Amino acid sequence: MASRREWSPVAQEYGPLKAGSIDGTDLELHDFAIVRAMTAKVVLPRHVNGNTERTVFIARLSLNTDEEMLEGVFSRYGVIKSCNLVRDIVTGFSKRYAFIEYEHEREARRAARDADKLMLDERQIFADMECGRSMQGWVPWRLGGGFGGKKESGQLRFGGKDRPFKKPIVLAREAEEKGYQREERYDRYSKDTDRHREFKRDSGQDRSYERKREACRRDDYRREGADRTDDSDRTSTRKRKRYDDEKYAKSYHLHQKDFKKEKD
Repeated sequence: MASRREWSPVAQEYGPLKAGSIDGTDLELHDFAIVRAMTAKVVLPRHVNGNTERTVFIARLSLNTDEEMLEGVFSRYGVIKSCNLVRDIVTGFSKRYAFIEYEHEREARRAARDADKLMLDERQIFADMECGRSMQGWVPWRLGGGFGGKKESGQLRFGGKDRPFKKPIVLAREAEEKGYQREERYDRYSKDTDRHREFKRDSGQDRSYERKREACRRDDYRREGADRTDDSDRTSTRKRKRYDDEKYAKSYHLHQKDFKKEKD
């Protein structure tokens, strides 16, 4: 059984039976093209040359797209060394795919990344690095291999950039179980964290409550002090007023006595 680390959504080497499986684990044939691909002998054309690490494969082109248009669009990604639009030998019509070689590998990889699903001549094109010479065991589409395709064609292939493998059920279950374990660990950690937060919050609330009580005590003490000060001020004011009244009364009586003496 393949481990989770060995599994990859994109095939590292080509196998017709593996490419015909949605998750790359089936052992039964799905169509007759797989049999043809398994028994085919692939011979590369003699005129095919160039560095495969700097070559970009372009597919799903329009019938009206020519080399000049391709060079004009793909020259924005770097210096083009060669542009080969594959044509039919008899009719000369385009087979709707091409190979573009760049001067540097980084330019080719940039074109394969940015030009994928680009609209060119009213068609959404497909761009990827060349697989014919770089991938071990490669079988082209015309011999029952390749990547992508449609379900209606009866030749549906997985493991490529356009249609990667889906995760096998066993690995998916393992991932779910590990995910559940991580969730349980996270739940335990979160519970402990919540308890710690509650403890800190409760202790903080207790401290804040004590601070509020202490502030209230200080306010009460200040208020009582102010009240005592007011009472003392009132008392002294009353005493002062009484003293003034008594003083005025004495002076009034003395004045009355002096007035009577003068009258007599």
